[in-house]
Amino acid sequence: MIGYVLRRIGLAGLMLFGLVCLTFVIANVAPSDPAALAAGPDAGRSQIEQARRDYGLDKPLPEQFLRYVTDLSQGNFGRSIATGRSVGTDLARYFPATLELVILAMLLGVLLGVPLGVISALRKDGPADHATRIFAVSGIALPPFWFGLLLQLAFATWMGLLPTSGRLSVFTEPPEAITGLLLVDSLLRGNTALFREALSHIILPAIVLSLPCLASILRVNRSEMVEALRMDYVVAARAHGVTPWRIVMVHALKNAMLPTLAIIGLRWGWMMSSTVLVETVFDWPGIGLYAVSSAIAGDFKPVMGVTLIVGLNFMVANLIVDLLYGVLDPRLRRA
Repeated sequence: MIGYVLRRIGLAGLMLFGLVCLTFVIANVAPSDPAALAAGPDAGRSQIEQARRDYGLDKPLPEQFLRYVTDLSQGNFGRSIATGRSVGTDLARYFPATLELVILAMLLGVLLGVPLGVISALRKDGPADHATRIFAVSGIALPPFWFGLLLQLAFATWMGLLPTSGRLSVFTEPPEAITGLLLVDSLLRGNTALFREALSHIILPAIVLSLPCLASILRVNRSEMVEALRMDYVVAARAHGVTPWRIVMVHALKNAMLPTLAIIGLRWGWMMSSTVLVETVFDWPGIGLYAVSSAIAGDFKPVMGVTLIVGLNFMVANLIVDLLYGVLDPRLRRA
């Protein structure tokens, strides 16, 4: 098991280095001139050249790449050319909002998708199975930005039940951060009113973000459960009088969860990147909205920082899934 873990960590390290190289290349082939952006719209040629020297953009590409890797190894993502602020400070400010949104969306996807997949498999070709399959296809096909606008129109504009944007109302002072997650911090401080307000703001974006994840988990879990229920060991368990609940929850579901875990890991990374659309629709102050505003301004440093954070989360999620695979299926440890 130790060798299996070390191999997976080494592979994740190689993927991370590849991502660092990719972000550096993309930043250097971008059509905009970061030095001109840093110098300002009214800057002359000499001022632009001075900004280029200040940011080290006049150095050869290998030297720039070495400096880039060295800074990243020290946790330094550089400074925003548009605002002059540290990108690392901005990411620390915006990332908790995105993390809270993704965690809640993933919980909704797993806690609803796995049971619905089991129910659909047990009621194969019945009304419940057809209904869940239609729901799964719809969840994958619906564009998130359109679905988000539809929910805003229904629950905010027509019914007035939920807010349309932000983590809190403009009149509410956020609490002093403990974890950066408003729902957790409000509970830790015993502020139930703040918890209810934060929950009301996060419900709609979490539903929009979780729908494709829920649909994917449902489809994969249903398919794997249908196959697992046909296996010889399930037939033998039935013949030996094992209770249906134990057959489903202990024998069939354990094997069906292996591909489902892979989908969960992939969807975690996908949700981290797709927050760009959801956060823009709901004006959610996370790294997705931060990346959009930076990209519009032609500020490549924050975009590179967000890309690295999203990629790192994707790799960590897949590493955890790989390790869980090794725990659930010992045969994989020799792979």
